[in-house]
Amino acid sequence: MASATHKTRSIGTACFKTGLALALISGLSACGSGGILGFGGDREPDLINIDRGRTGPDEFGFVPNKPIEVPEDLAALPLPKPGQGNRVDPTPKEDAVAALGGNPALVRDSGGVPTRDGGLVTAASRYGVAPGIREQLAAEDLEYRRSNDGRLLERLFNLTVYYQAYEPLSLDKYAELERFRRSGIRTVAAPPNPAED
Repeated sequence: MASATHKTRSIGTACFKTGLALALISGLSACGSGGILGFGGDREPDLINIDRGRTGPDEFGFVPNKPIEVPEDLAALPLPKPGQGNRVDPTPKEDAVAALGGNPALVRDSGGVPTRDGGLVTAASRYGVAPGIREQLAAEDLEYRRSNDGRLLERLFNLTVYYQAYEPLSLDKYAELERFRRSGIRTVAAPPNPAED
């Protein structure tokens, strides 16, 4: 009688474990299909978490704007244009450059390629320019980020996987420095490779 009770108890335990495993798998797949854990959907992959470990204030969140003015006629306000100035901040790019100690005249948008950059643009486009290259690169990068979005627990705990994902595409600066030096190209002085210490 004791062996029958033991068999019944072990069968019940096995059924309970199997049911628990199936419930866990179905629960995770339900979460995943909805995009909660980052599976499926048209979710934009987020490989870097800037806020993780931050304990202080956001130093870029405090921007010294000019005082707000209320116009006499609110109907006369122009429509907002993203990236453009407004009544409170008419020259945001120039103000930011000036606050950082730069020359604001160098960032004024004249509508075309600045004269000082003409040689650079000519050299960069000497083999032709692919129309739609930005859209193509954005689509390829989105696909790459989706395929390198980190493992389940990395997504669940919102860990940064950016550097790990892009490491195969990164240059080894010390190997490139040595390659240049071996081929006789003069290079600037560089600190020693910490991996060799």
